[in-house]
Amino acid sequence: MTAAEPIVIVGASLAGATAAKTLREEGWSGGIVLIGSETELPYERPPLSKDVLLAKKGPESAQLHDQQWYDENSVELRLGTTVTAIDSAAHTITLDDGSTQSYGKLLIATGSRVRKLDVPGGDLAGIHYLRTAAQSQALTDAYAATPRVVVVGAGWIGLEAASAAKERGCEVTVVEPQSTALASVMGEQVGELYAEFHREHGVELRFGTTVEGFEGTDKVTGVRISGGEVLPADLVVVGVGVQPNTELAAEAGIEVATREAGSGIVTGPDLRTSAEDVYAAGDVARWDHPFFGRPVRVEHWQNAKDSGAAAAKAMLGEDVAHDAIPYFFTDQFDLGMEYVGDIPHGTSYQVVLRGDPKSGAYMAFWLSDDHHVLAGMHVNLWDDGIGGVRDLIKSGKQVDPTRLADPSIALADV
Repeated sequence: MTAAEPIVIVGASLAGATAAKTLREEGWSGGIVLIGSETELPYERPPLSKDVLLAKKGPESAQLHDQQWYDENSVELRLGTTVTAIDSAAHTITLDDGSTQSYGKLLIATGSRVRKLDVPGGDLAGIHYLRTAAQSQALTDAYAATPRVVVVGAGWIGLEAASAAKERGCEVTVVEPQSTALASVMGEQVGELYAEFHREHGVELRFGTTVEGFEGTDKVTGVRISGGEVLPADLVVVGVGVQPNTELAAEAGIEVATREAGSGIVTGPDLRTSAEDVYAAGDVARWDHPFFGRPVRVEHWQNAKDSGAAAAKAMLGEDVAHDAIPYFFTDQFDLGMEYVGDIPHGTSYQVVLRGDPKSGAYMAFWLSDDHHVLAGMHVNLWDDGIGGVRDLIKSGKQVDPTRLADPSIALADV
């Protein structure tokens, strides 16, 4: 590929903008076109459910770079623009205004969108979803009136939204069909630790409960749950997961995994798709992970950064194998947590706690049946950090659960 052929990035996301930055850092002097459907400059999403919801910062604080950076680095931004088709044979894309753009290499970084709750009353005013900067600002403004808030979903977004609402003086109830918080991602034992933490902060939790519909005429006034009870609500936050934006790739004939197989655009370790000169990064990519030896798709912030950088290097012809261990963090009330690892769906595991959760500072590990560390997290143990957990995972060694649970034994010596 010559510098005369631009690299086009579809998705002005964290992954997309990181790829653009990496291309320049790696010496690419040719054209870079970064296209995004939103009108805001590329931004990071974690602050939107944390400091922005707490009204500590505005959405602009989440921006990766200001306009000057894009100008100085000759990155052509086309915001408020949607790509409607990819012609991989012709190496062109079609935009929503009918124009086309040619490319030498193409990166698909279209991210994910929220799953909508399809129940009666779902289009009433006062029902919020949290994904974009605009949605975060709207919810932040709504919290200012200290409304009665019902959060649908006790996953990460739901719990962070509940935490922020409670800290800002709202009355908060969380409705979740599973048996406890975070059950599908953390398991019941650790999930219940989060549930109890929220109870201690005054959040009402309704587990084993589904939403049958929303009440109200012009604006939501209540949430009708299983059994017929209606929970009063001035505001509803729905956090029931996201789905990757794979349609553009699928319509272009690029291989996309089924939902049963984990969804996402199928790529190799170098993030190259089934189409020549087309790559994928961020939430939308389902790549063959060199360390785990299986395909994974990760929806978190760190992977957007890591995969965006890896894809940029791969597009420049570098020998790339995206092998970063998935990482996630959350802030809720006075709890800060970091997590690394990946537990395949349906895998059996043993949970080992290190330290006393009642103290507010502890660690948790998920071990395979043969005592390998699949994942681990720390809560409010910033001096220890997450590096030791990552090292245990990457070492692949079997560990003694009893020694792992003993805080007096260094992780390196377990």
